[in-house]
Amino acid sequence: MSVWELILMGYVLVGCLYWLVNLLLAVRVVRRVPQLADTPVERAGPWPRVSQIVPACDEAETIEAAIRARLREGYPDTQLVVVEDRSTDETAVILDRLASDDPRIRVVHVRDLPDAWLGKVHALHQGVQVADGSWFLFSDADVHLAPTALRRAVNHAERHGLDHLAVLPELWPTTFLLDAVLATFVRIFCLITRTWALDGARWRTPLGIGAFNLVRRSAFERTAGFEWLRLEVVDDLGLAQMLHATGAVGGIASGRGLVGLRWYRTLGELARGAEKSALSGAVGFSLGRVLCKSFVLVGLELAPFVGLLPIGPGLPALGLFGVAVALLAQLTLARWARRPLLPAAFVPLAAVLGLVISVRAGWLALRRGGLMWRGKLYPLAQLGGGSRVRPP
Repeated sequence: MSVWELILMGYVLVGCLYWLVNLLLAVRVVRRVPQLADTPVERAGPWPRVSQIVPACDEAETIEAAIRARLREGYPDTQLVVVEDRSTDETAVILDRLASDDPRIRVVHVRDLPDAWLGKVHALHQGVQVADGSWFLFSDADVHLAPTALRRAVNHAERHGLDHLAVLPELWPTTFLLDAVLATFVRIFCLITRTWALDGARWRTPLGIGAFNLVRRSAFERTAGFEWLRLEVVDDLGLAQMLHATGAVGGIASGRGLVGLRWYRTLGELARGAEKSALSGAVGFSLGRVLCKSFVLVGLELAPFVGLLPIGPGLPALGLFGVAVALLAQLTLARWARRPLLPAAFVPLAAVLGLVISVRAGWLALRRGGLMWRGKLYPLAQLGGGSRVRPP
């Protein structure tokens, strides 16, 4: 066997070990992450008041359906604070109309963004100022809550003594290519963030989910608040780390069937959305780190499939074993997360597309000298100085 064949064999073997670890950890996620749907919906005593704080910017296409879904959710004592953040479409008009019909809705209009603030963080900050609940639910405007979702979440948090409950939403199916990429994203996200060990006392690596962060008011008030996070790109992770630093106890649950959204509608939307967090504090605002992590990860993802090539003796058999393990790991988490299974099986395609999106977003940030969001350029030096998230 030549040196080249030995190197290739070692590469494929490392890839197989990588996928074996993925499979073992995927099984841990499935077994250990609680399903919100398993939490009882009833309780003996009164329900605590929950203020739902929802930032909304140019959400005219989806905002009314999402808000009405929240109102139908049926939580007995809720305040819905919707922060309309400088929208250029009909979002403000729709929200004002909804608020005139339902006293539970409080609309806050933001006309100007102060210097040294990111728009979403500022909107959340404004929402907190008028919220009067003993719990805060920080949630995006396009998130839909099924009936009983909030009641189960509050019960889960209080039964387990949590100050912060992050709920993983169900991502609704879209296009084939996007579903393929999202299946891989869901798997890698669950494994990197160690979702199987994010409950109660084992909350060593705090995690926030922008779609659904339920936070006890008293725990939030012990923190420095959103002003401390005013330039934090990954604000949901920043919120979790800020809470954790003050001793708050957090947990995680799957919101499958109860909390859902269509995150992006096309692959192009995903690519544009990635531009915001391409060089966030989670990767140290470093293009080199983005490129290094992206290429290493894609190399590991593709290794068993490379082994299928008839290049050296014994290599196809090893590659076939690795591919079987890879598909089992991918489909295990895809089925658990209610992702379409056929697109999820296209692992090499998803890996390559993910690499292109990541490299493109990082390169654009470097070329522009910062992150472009809602027509405003935020210099990397400014964002780096205001980042609170510790890179993993």
